[in-house]
Amino acid sequence: MKPIVQISLDLTSIPEALETAAMALRAGVDWLEAGTPLIIAEGMNGVRELRRAFPETPIVADLKTMDGGWLEAELMAKAGATQVVVMGQAHRETVELVVQASRDFGIEVMGDNMVMPDPVAGARLLEDAGCHYVIHHIGYDFRNVRRKRGQPAPSPLDRLRDVVEAVKVPVQAVGGLSIQQAIETPQYGAPLVVIGAPLAIDAHSFQTAGGNVEAVLKEICAKVHAYGDVPVGGESKRIVRR
Repeated sequence: MKPIVQISLDLTSIPEALETAAMALRAGVDWLEAGTPLIIAEGMNGVRELRRAFPETPIVADLKTMDGGWLEAELMAKAGATQVVVMGQAHRETVELVVQASRDFGIEVMGDNMVMPDPVAGARLLEDAGCHYVIHHIGYDFRNVRRKRGQPAPSPLDRLRDVVEAVKVPVQAVGGLSIQQAIETPQYGAPLVVIGAPLAIDAHSFQTAGGNVEAVLKEICAKVHAYGDVPVGGESKRIVRR
C-alpha cells in the first residue's frame, strides 16, 4: 500500500484542532486523528467538527477503548470517525465488539498493543480478533518517567520489524520517535506514519508546536509519499535490518 501520513491532533480545543488540521492538510497530510486529549476535552464534538470541516478526510478517533467497545465505536462512527482505536489490553470480547461495530457502521479498527506483555504476540491477537491495523505503541508516561529516573526508554523501532513480520495488516509505530525516525518507518514495512507530540504538537502543553510546523510537515509528507508502495498483507516486505 502507499504510505499514509497521519497527524495526531493532541490538542484540547476545537478551534486549535481545526486550525492545525487545515494547516496539516495543506502540507499534504492524509489522515487526521482526533487525539485522546481532544476527545477528553471536547468529546464527540471534536470529531463532529473535524468531520464538518473536512468531509472527505479520514478521521481516526483515538479513544483508546478498554470497555464498552460496541457503544464507544458506535458513538465515534456516528460523529464522523472512519477509524477507531481499541486497546489490546482490553478483554478479547471488547476488541471483538469494536470489530463488530466496525462492520455495523462501515468503519475500521486500529488495535493498539501498548502494555501488552509481548507486543508481537499482542499484534497477532489483535489481527486475529479482526483489527484492520495494528499500532505498535510505547506509552508517553512510561518513556518520560523512565528518562527522568535516568533509565533507558525503549523505542517502538526496537520491535517494529518483528511486529511487521508477525501480521498481515498495516502497522503504525507510535511513541517518542524523532522526525527522521518517523519518516523511516515505511522502510521497516510500516506504512502508517503518525506525526504528533512532540513533532507537530508540544508534548508538554498539548498546543501546536512553535516554529514553521507547516514547512516541516510538508517536508515529512514529501519524503514519506516518495517512498512508494510498502508491501503488506503477506507480500514480500522491504525491511531495514538494524
